[in-house]
Parts: sequence; C-alpha cells; structure tokens
Amino acid sequence: MTTRDRLLAVLVAVVWGLNFPAIHLSLAQFPPFLLVALRFALLAVPTLLLVPRPSAPWRWVLLYGAGFGVLQFVFLYLAMDSGMPTGLASLVLQSSAPFTVVLAAALLRERITPRQGAGVLVAVVGLSGIAVHRAGLDGGATLLPVVLTLCGGLGWALGNLGNRLAVQAAPGEPLRLMLWMSVVPPVPLLVLSLAVEGPERIGAAFDGLTEPRGLLALAGLAFTVLVATVGGSGIWTTLMGRNPSSVVAPFSMLVPVVGIASSWLLLREPTAPAELAWGALVVAGVLVASLRRQPPAPGPTGPTGTTGTTSAVAIAATPSPRPVSPRPSVVVAETVTGAPAAADSADSASARR
Repeated sequence: MTTRDRLLAVLVAVVWGLNFPAIHLSLAQFPPFLLVALRFALLAVPTLLLVPRPSAPWRWVLLYGAGFGVLQFVFLYLAMDSGMPTGLASLVLQSSAPFTVVLAAALLRERITPRQGAGVLVAVVGLSGIAVHRAGLDGGATLLPVVLTLCGGLGWALGNLGNRLAVQAAPGEPLRLMLWMSVVPPVPLLVLSLAVEGPERIGAAFDGLTEPRGLLALAGLAFTVLVATVGGSGIWTTLMGRNPSSVVAPFSMLVPVVGIASSWLLLREPTAPAELAWGALVVAGVLVASLRRQPPAPGPTGPTGTTGTTSAVAIAATPSPRPVSPRPSVVVAETVTGAPAAADSADSASARR
C-alpha cells in the first residue's frame, strides 16, 4: 500500500468519524426518521435520473438498502435522538463487525477461524461492558440508547450480507450499487416519519432553517451526504479495489477514535473512562479478528498455493466485495468493522468497499 493510499485511508476514517457530530447537529433541527429520509432522498433523486441501474438481482439490492439504509440509520438516529452520546455511538456501532461474522457464518456458510472467533468474543465482552456500565447510570435509563445502537449495528450487518451478494452478482459495480441502495430507504422512512413523528413535527422541522441552529443542521446534512457518503465511500471503494482488504480495512478502526475525540472537542461531550476502557477492548477484539497470516508462496494449485480459498472481511460503513470466483471455494470471515468483502483467491482479487 503506497503512502498516498495510506493518507487517503486516514482521511476517509477522519471524515467518517466527523460524520457523527454532523448527525448530532442535524438531529437538533430534524426528527430522526425524517432526517434519515432526507439523507437518502438527496442521493436517490440524482441516482434515479443519472446513474444506470445495477445488474444485480433486486432482492440483494433491497436487502442491502433495507439493512444498511433503513434499519441501521433508523436505530442509530433514534438512539442519538434518545440521548446516546455521539462519540459512544461511533464506537458501539462497531458491533456490526461481530454481527456480520456471525450472520455470514449462519446464513452464507462462511467459516470462522479460531482467531476470528476469539476476536469477536473479545469485542462482544467490550460491548457488554459498555452496556452494563450504562445500565448502572440514571437507574438504567441510559441503557436503551445503547440497545438501539446495537440494533443499528445488526441492521448494518444484514445490509452487509445483501451488499456482498449483490456485488458477487454484479462485479465491477460497487459505486453504482451503493448509489442505488439509497433508492430503497426514502419512501418507507417518509411513511414512518409521517406515522410516528406526524405532519406537525415534520413541518416544524423546516422552520428556522435560516437561523444558526438550522444552518448548522443543513451543514451537517450536507456533510453526511456529500462528504461522508459520496466522497468517503468513493475513495474507500477505490482503495479497496487496488489494495488487499486486510491492509485497508484496519484503518476503519480510526473511525470511533475520531468520533469520540471530535465529539469531545466540538460538542464538549465527555466519555466516561470506563466506557473508553471497554471501547478499547472492542477495538482490540476487532483488530485481532481482522489479522491474518501472509499467504504462502505460489504453488501448483494457484497463486496462494491453495485450492482457491477466499476470505470475507467486515469493513465499516458502505462495504462491497469484489467478484468472487464462481467455482467452489472456502470462505473465511475476517472482521474489522462492518461489511464482509471478498479477499484474494485463486481466481479473484481482494475486496473493495
């Protein structure tokens, strides 16, 4: 991996970490369900008009959009609107990694190595420690936002599976799939917003947009859509396309670090030492699960000296794997922070985001 690519990977992690304070600013003006609908509508409209449809089956695109776009952000935004600290949200959302590995093993029959199992277990212990700590605060009232954020991580993991299946069916279309995924959430989320938040609250959200709070909310929404989603995901997709996923993916572990630090610096939001300690355990577990041995020298059976083993690496935010060889192979789930991506095999290159 070149120095330039490493700097770009760090830049993406910083952008994604700053995305959480941006969401916090937007939630000060817009109710959570409406905000998610607006976030994806701003991507869906130009996508429908300008971007060709992907060739993947619609069932996988719908699963990708429903998990990543609807479930993840409905629960995440609701958690933050219910009092989930911004920095802590960026950390607890890393639960998508162990969720992805477990679901991939159960539903896609991907094999979990002992190292990955140990890493996932360590990450789960860290997440459990955070939950127990929050349960002891304010009579347990602060536990619900943590549970909602964990549900967001589970939704993300489901979206990761849809993403993986969609990209396997339509190799070479990662950015197109990411954009068309955004077509799924707006309508159901707008209906949900009308039913739960009501027309009166929706209308009130558009009042005062020229005032400081409204301008900050719009700036946060623009950052989330243009910088974090389009810019960050586009760069990450490029990096994953020209570097091994196991080299690029660990940079996503900087996201909660930036999220916690930026929330403290910009929002004056402290994080309890106990939560930082448990959070470090989560990061350590995910990193342990993501490490893998260097492949052996080329052998007679293929470039890796094996019969064509692939590996799925869970990556943060909007991951999507590169094409996987259609012939039978053993898939090994490797997790970092989110979605599974296919790594190098005898007939396929490494994953991209």
